[in-house]
Amino acid sequence: GGSRPLPGQEVSVKVLGALEDGGLVERDPRLIFVPGHGDVVQALELGVPTMQPGEVSFFLAAFPYAYGRPGSREPDVPPEAPLLFEVTLLEVRDGPDPQPLPPAVRLRLGSQRRERGNFHFARADFAAALRSYRLSLRALDGPTTAPPGPEEEEELREQRVKCLNNCAAAELKLGRAEEALAACEAALRISPDNGRALLRRGQLLAEQGRDAEAAVVLRRALELDPASKVIHTELSRLAKRQSPPSST
Repeated sequence: GGSRPLPGQEVSVKVLGALEDGGLVERDPRLIFVPGHGDVVQALELGVPTMQPGEVSFFLAAFPYAYGRPGSREPDVPPEAPLLFEVTLLEVRDGPDPQPLPPAVRLRLGSQRRERGNFHFARADFAAALRSYRLSLRALDGPTTAPPGPEEEEELREQRVKCLNNCAAAELKLGRAEEALAACEAALRISPDNGRALLRRGQLLAEQGRDAEAAVVLRRALELDPASKVIHTELSRLAKRQSPPSST
């Protein structure tokens, strides 16, 4: 009984996932997600919104709607494996993002969505990965019921930087260099000495022909990581471009 989940609402489900031979690969007594946010496999994204609270459903998912062609290490799912899901819809409620939440819950939501983005990225679904990374940032930036403590504040900051770096990588895969550069710069506003963001920003500036700016950024990256062969290579390439041709 009760209404089916509406767009933007959060659901709690009990999930069991099994292979064709009956081997149990997934068990979660209370999985929480928002359908449409890309946090779970497609079988659950598409199936759960058809359910009512208290209902138990079985979904037989072909591999594109489960863990894809490569399968998964965690949970342990073989390549191209169909899965049978037993799903119980426990609860439907309004989505958590606009509401103040404890810092620990914000961190959990942010981590869950970033990991889902990594799942999509590994499968070359870069648009879905970017969507998950943006949802992670929204969770991390949302209001909290109490000010985070020093350790929570540091973890929130680190997770934001990771997400922004991941956004930049996804934007590059989608051919959007300007958006990738903006994500790098946002990461550096939070953590000015983040080596990953410095390197990628330097590379993007060099691609735009902004060699002087790129050299400053890459030299700073080299100070932080003097052994990096990638940074040495980028600086050498810039030096060759800036050197005048030798006269005979």
